[in-house]
Amino acid sequence: MKKLIALLTIAGIMTFGLNNAVLAQDTAGQTVDQPVEAQPEVVETETLEMQAQPEESLTFHEVIKEQFIAGGPEFMGIVLLTLIFGLAISIERIIYLTLSATNTKKLLENIDNALKTEGVEKAKEICRNTRGPVASIFYQGLLRYDQGIEVVEKSIVSYGSVITGRLESGVSWISLFIALAPMLGFMGTVVGMIKAFDDIAAAGDISPQIVATGIKVALLTTVFGLIVAIILQIFYNYIVSKIDNLVNDMEDTSISFIDMIHKFSKK
Repeated sequence: MKKLIALLTIAGIMTFGLNNAVLAQDTAGQTVDQPVEAQPEVVETETLEMQAQPEESLTFHEVIKEQFIAGGPEFMGIVLLTLIFGLAISIERIIYLTLSATNTKKLLENIDNALKTEGVEKAKEICRNTRGPVASIFYQGLLRYDQGIEVVEKSIVSYGSVITGRLESGVSWISLFIALAPMLGFMGTVVGMIKAFDDIAAAGDISPQIVATGIKVALLTTVFGLIVAIILQIFYNYIVSKIDNLVNDMEDTSISFIDMIHKFSKK
């Protein structure tokens, strides 16, 4: 696109130069009594050629870059850092939670079949070879099977709390960045407004251009802060929903697992 615009610009300049040369020759060949009639043609030709030249349109990336620079690197840079750190933690949490998902129905069926056919050791092996927090909780319960059903239940509850804490690790940092981004934007707005009033005082006159420019720069930090907060809030809600689903799945399958152990111990 940039190459096409550059070629069109060069073509327009060459056309403009050729037209000027032709008009100059025509003007030179005319008598002295006709200079006034040639002048409007030159002006009209120049106007048409200027209108024919394509204007280079800025891309979305370039617009964002210009607005970022206009907002000032002091606060805009800090807001950008909150976005980068927030997205990094969010992506890490999403990957971790996605890998933590397990087909719990199939896992319970495999453990049930193993207990009925080969006993506790085979069930332990299945839990060791299965990925996810649910399998880890079941494994901790099976390790204490010899100590009684009550110990198994307590170990499942205790280790379930540990797993829940691991699932929620880092989420508080995302909520911190969500709250921090708009506050930094508002602070940049206040500082920008102070600078705008300083410019008015230095100019000694309330010029609309000075006021509009200062207010625009001040509000850019607020806009970027709100955009960062909105983006991180979407990731935060998605992560919280995945954690809730995993925790609910853990609780439901743990109840079924304890019932399964009760039935196996009575045999």
